[in-house]
Amino acid sequence: MALKALLALGLALRLRHHIQGPPVDYAGVAAAAAASWIGVPGPGEPVLIAAGLLAAKHRLDIGSVLAVAWAAATAGGVAGWLIGMKAGRVLLTTRGPLHRMRLHALARGDEVFGRYAVLAILLTPSWVAGIHHVHPAVYVPTNAAGAALWAVGIGLGAFFLGPPVVDLVNDVGWLTIGGLGALVAVAVGAELVRRHRRLRARERAGNR
Repeated sequence: MALKALLALGLALRLRHHIQGPPVDYAGVAAAAAASWIGVPGPGEPVLIAAGLLAAKHRLDIGSVLAVAWAAATAGGVAGWLIGMKAGRVLLTTRGPLHRMRLHALARGDEVFGRYAVLAILLTPSWVAGIHHVHPAVYVPTNAAGAALWAVGIGLGAFFLGPPVVDLVNDVGWLTIGGLGALVAVAVGAELVRRHRRLRARERAGNR
């Protein structure tokens, strides 16, 4: 589905006559965006920022940059989700070192994704959602919306603000890490509260 959408978008862009810049630049944006959303750290944001800066200098078409980045990020997110679903869970459940710990982490992750699916999808790499078998009806639209926010926010930020957007992207990255940490803290806190309630219930039952 995502691959067909990406191919259709590429054909539509090819038919447009006012595209500026060499096709290889758009291919670079697509490759970097897809890699980042599959789960490879690093390439997506710098390349998208560079493309936004080139568009501001009228060397690329900003609309095409945003469309390519969004479609490629969406496709990459789906690819990473499928990789996690097909291979990630198998690796985590395979017997070996720290097997019991891995199973416990997997169970806790399933609980987090079950309660806060949309937030967890937006704050973690795509393959993590695949490992926890997030349903396509939830993952696909959330992934597409997240890719749109990413492409438009960073691409237009670079187009209008220029180099200062780099610092802003770095700050957002730290906010994302903080949000993920907060999500984990909430899950741990909820588990502690539940265990405390169980313990009190057992004590009450034993006193009767």
